[in-house]
Amino acid sequence: MRSVEDRRGMLRRLHEQGLFVLPNAFDVGSARLLASLGFRALATTSSGHAATLGRLDQQVQRDELLRHAAALADAVDVPLSVDAERCFAQDASGITRTVDLLADTGAAGFSLEDYDPATDRIDDREQAVERVAAAADAARRHGLVLTARAENLLYGVADLDDTIARLRAYHQAGADVVYAPGLTDLEQVRRVCAEVEAPVNVLLLPGGPPVDALAEAGVRRVSTGGALAWAAYGAVARAGRELLGTGTTGFLTDVLSLDDRGAAFGHG
Repeated sequence: MRSVEDRRGMLRRLHEQGLFVLPNAFDVGSARLLASLGFRALATTSSGHAATLGRLDQQVQRDELLRHAAALADAVDVPLSVDAERCFAQDASGITRTVDLLADTGAAGFSLEDYDPATDRIDDREQAVERVAAAADAARRHGLVLTARAENLLYGVADLDDTIARLRAYHQAGADVVYAPGLTDLEQVRRVCAEVEAPVNVLLLPGGPPVDALAEAGVRRVSTGGALAWAAYGAVARAGRELLGTGTTGFLTDVLSLDDRGAAFGHG
């Protein structure tokens, strides 16, 4: 098993050139499976993790996230970036405390959002920059890779100029990677990559550009958010409906192969 320091260095180096895919695992099993397939790094997903607890997104407590992150980081030999939402804090000292706790899990990085579910609004830019700066200071002490997220597009704010200004400011405040989930227009992606001048993460979405087009546009990292979790839960729902409806087992045609099970789970 690689050391935590090695995995943190690996994650940082992955952002230096080219593009890599960062799939979002939702439990230990999915993390081991994805690592066994050859992905060089993984991330968690707040919505996928919440689903494993029978909840919706933004309903997980910090101690639950920390246990989840520690379990996944301990299960795989590749770097793990944690979806830390708002870092469960409203002020700089709280953010610092959360980052210190995240470092103790063995994670290699984490993300910080600028949306506040308590007020159902995007943080003012100045406040958001201050929060990123606090997270960046704490991350730097531990060698963690910080991803700063501009949530505009997920919450109906279609102002690309503001999104780009936020991403630039977050990078200047110390974020290593920037991320505006919801981008699906390739020309907008190109503009973000050109104007932000920092490693950019893009979320794969239906109708959005494929990985090769994103690489050509200058994207450094592609993630999947909760998509893999919802694909898995969708398969369970379809199987359940088949059992209740026809009572047949057609769903067994698409189960995980014995070879894949062995590769992912055979090492204990």
